[in-house]
Amino acid sequence: MQKLAATAVKQAKPKATPYKMTDGGGLYLLVNAKGKYWRYNYRYTGKQKTLALGVYPDISLSTARKFHQSAREQLAEGIDRSEAKKVQRITKNSAAADEFEPIAREWFRQKMLNASETHQSRTSGILKNDLFPSIGTRPISKITAPEVLAVLKKIESRGVDALRAKQVAGQIFRYAVAAGRIDSDPTRDLAEVLKTREVKHNAAITEPDELAKLLVAIDGYKGTPTVRTAL
Repeated sequence: MQKLAATAVKQAKPKATPYKMTDGGGLYLLVNAKGKYWRYNYRYTGKQKTLALGVYPDISLSTARKFHQSAREQLAEGIDRSEAKKVQRITKNSAAADEFEPIAREWFRQKMLNASETHQSRTSGILKNDLFPSIGTRPISKITAPEVLAVLKKIESRGVDALRAKQVAGQIFRYAVAAGRIDSDPTRDLAEVLKTREVKHNAAITEPDELAKLLVAIDGYKGTPTVRTAL
């Protein structure tokens, strides 16, 4: 059978119906209105199968032949390239699903649904601005306490309280523990090495004259019944 020429592949134009340009050994170029596609027809365990090798011109004739030869060699060893690609895709998707960010988003959808808009917004900001950029693509089972601490210390370096971010991360890790994805929460002991939040107390009234003024002000308050009762 005559082999394809690079010029013939380049000049091939779509017709009223899709057609094939064969190169031998099951390798062919499928030409249709959408483009040109390299395909390899073969039999595996008695079944006719087709393997996609790429799109022309991204995959040239010479490259398609290399892919074709590699697939044939694997087939001779009992390896079905199309099945191997499926396993690779499934493994990749499974690995992505175990990354910190998708698990955090799953936790957010399930646990933050009934939280106030303010709480949701604050938590979302911590995830997007602090946690995702640093550990979002990391497998959650591989994240260590020092790794999380480095993220929290980076937050502290901006003069921001990192305890809230630690709490958010901890809730996500504990959610993953409950789901059987990890064995323990790496943030458990990190509060001990973070700066404690400075508590500011409002000034208390200690002088009798000032207390009298406060009582008069409360007695004269004309606000809602609920607030008057509370006062």
